Amino acid sequence: MPLPADLSAILAAKHRPVDLPLITKAWEFASLAHSDQLRLSGKPYITHPLAVAKTLAAWDLDTTTIIAGLLHDTIEDGGATRTDLVTEFGEDIARVVDGVTKITNIHLTGSVESQFVENLRKMLLVMAHDLRVILVKLADRLHNMQTLQYLSPTKQMENARETLEIYAPLAERLGIGEIKGQLEDLAFPYIYPVQAADLQSRTKKLYAQSHVYIAKFRRQLLTLLSPQIPDVVVNIRQKHLYSLFKKLQRPDIDNDLSRVHDLTAARVIVNTPEQCYLALGAIHSKFHPVPSLGISDFIANPKPNGYQSIHTKVFGPEGQIVEIQIRTHAMHEQAEMGIAAHWQYSEAKSHGVRDKILQSGLIAAPADKLAWVRQLVSWQNEFTDSREYLRALKFDALQHRILVFSPIGDVYDLPSGATPVDYAYAVHTDLGHQTVGAKINGRLVGLDAKLQNGDVVEILIDRKRTLPNPDWLHFVVTTSARQEISKSVKT
Repeated sequence: MPLPADLSAILAAKHRPVDLPLITKAWEFASLAHSDQLRLSGKPYITHPLAVAKTLAAWDLDTTTIIAGLLHDTIEDGGATRTDLVTEFGEDIARVVDGVTKITNIHLTGSVESQFVENLRKMLLVMAHDLRVILVKLADRLHNMQTLQYLSPTKQMENARETLEIYAPLAERLGIGEIKGQLEDLAFPYIYPVQAADLQSRTKKLYAQSHVYIAKFRRQLLTLLSPQIPDVVVNIRQKHLYSLFKKLQRPDIDNDLSRVHDLTAARVIVNTPEQCYLALGAIHSKFHPVPSLGISDFIANPKPNGYQSIHTKVFGPEGQIVEIQIRTHAMHEQAEMGIAAHWQYSEAKSHGVRDKILQSGLIAAPADKLAWVRQLVSWQNEFTDSREYLRALKFDALQHRILVFSPIGDVYDLPSGATPVDYAYAVHTDLGHQTVGAKINGRLVGLDAKLQNGDVVEILIDRKRTLPNPDWLHFVVTTSARQEISKSVKT
């Protein structure tokens, strides 16, 4: 049985070499395992694992991961056994499929919080042992969310909640920005149906107008940049609806769409970091940057998930404020695909390279990008209280991240909502204990002030002080700060 033409086309277009005979064998195995089975939509069940495999192939992942996508439901729904998979495809593929099966059996929507947390612990531990498991699961969740309309209203809410609270944040932490945005937009109308419908109505005309404007602006950018950077690419990016919903909730936006300048944005893609700065200079020579909004240089200071770009907002034609993102082709791939863009399992395996984050896992993934995964594993043993573990996950590990700076330019990665006290403990425990005040961007603020991306934070200290204020537990959000404060209070 030949591979479906659409999957074959995706594989042929990718750079990574794959084992086509083995993928074809997996397709035949999955087709047989799911024969006569139907999805709730009435379509043949095999359309689901095929969709998952196509997504994984589009992410340019290795043979093992693509095959795991084809086989991921054969044990759970297709009547196959793990022994069958080991016999036909080897232990490595069987282990990934087994991990996905375990995650699929973990329901994160139990009515009892302790059940929810315990299941979440299990899922994260499976993920930490082999990151390919979560990549397959994200592809699986993406297709299930695309067909969510066929489930009961109760199941729709459960799946949408899981997606918004767990899977989309995981995609963000893994740097898979495009998938994070798609998952959020698919869940949005199920969790917030009134707000989603209202926002779609409010923005339909604005998106259309903004798209027309940016398309004209794109031509001007190409005319400006092409003489200096002949291979420059300029495309258009539209803001995801859920991301816009969250942005409108910010106090500085106050639900005012006129204050949102990136409904659509121009994206300039070049070959080298040096050309990024060359493009920035050329753009600013013709279009004045908006002083109050500033420039964000995520090339010099990448985001915690590896994202790199320069963001600038300029006064475009007719005085309209426009966001421009400037990045290299490699940075663009990283921004869209995150950890999947780094995945080099096949090459690493051939050279005997193993990432030792855990004895059996996280193979060939960049260790510096996955420190937070090691943290999740260590928390498995540190937290016995389910509420504290849930807090650590929701308000720290899976929270949107910001970058703040010390007065001498050191960069610190903190969760959104972090305060100067969280920053102080991120620098050093003693600095946290000795904190008596703080400045953000040179201005005195309260210790419970919320830090923003790019803030410069200065901590005022009393060297005679050795214990923290227990009241800080009411507003700190990082797990490290909470642990150090609680430890000192108990002693």
